[in-house]
Amino acid sequence: MSDSERPVDRGSPVPLYFQVANRLHDMVESGELPAGSRLPNEAELLVRLGASRPTLRRAVSYLVEQGVLARKRGAGILVRPPRMERPVDLTSLHDDLARDGRTPTSVLRSFDVGPVEEHVAVALGIAPGTAVARFARLRLADGEPLALMTNVVPVEVLALRPADLVDRGLYDLLRAAGHAPRLAKQVVGARAATREEATALGEVRGGPLLTMVRTAWNGAGHPVEYGSHLYRAALYAFELTLSSGTAAPVGPV
Repeated sequence: MSDSERPVDRGSPVPLYFQVANRLHDMVESGELPAGSRLPNEAELLVRLGASRPTLRRAVSYLVEQGVLARKRGAGILVRPPRMERPVDLTSLHDDLARDGRTPTSVLRSFDVGPVEEHVAVALGIAPGTAVARFARLRLADGEPLALMTNVVPVEVLALRPADLVDRGLYDLLRAAGHAPRLAKQVVGARAATREEATALGEVRGGPLLTMVRTAWNGAGHPVEYGSHLYRAALYAFELTLSSGTAAPVGPV
């Protein structure tokens, strides 16, 4: 009998629903329940796990909250792709998805060229009224909505066209133009999703989103990008490597 088929231990101090959730999670981790597959029907799971219906339903709800499973209208309960853990280094989301074997796609939500907003001018250290391209995209990973990304790029750095932003990542375009980002300031936070953001990302209104604001410069110290991004917390995490003392940092910083 496999671990996933062993009945729950009713004498254990670990809550029954948590035991069941761990068994289901193990089935996902082992590939027994691959990403995108539908959860077996309730009757089958009750027999395999030896749990009561209320316990199983609570376990499933817990895994939905954790981003392991997802409820899809008309499709039942599906196994989500694994959460993407992104090193906090100077790469783009497009680059990181491709590196991890995921398929990145973009939906361009808006694009305009005009004078820079005051707070962005301050962040980039450029003159008020500087002409910039401002654009917003929905980024998907393997067809699953993952992030809402708003970016500002000075026109003198890169003369962007809307079509450029559908098939290629911004950093790829910057590198091709000789303005590869070399230094950045980044602030990570969190907040609740608005109604519009939740609709675009397939989340519930008020659901948790990770926020990231980044200002980047090229090797010559010229500002090349300002970005304000929102990520689905259930599918995305930032990974950092920390060190103590005065030694130089090791790994992504």
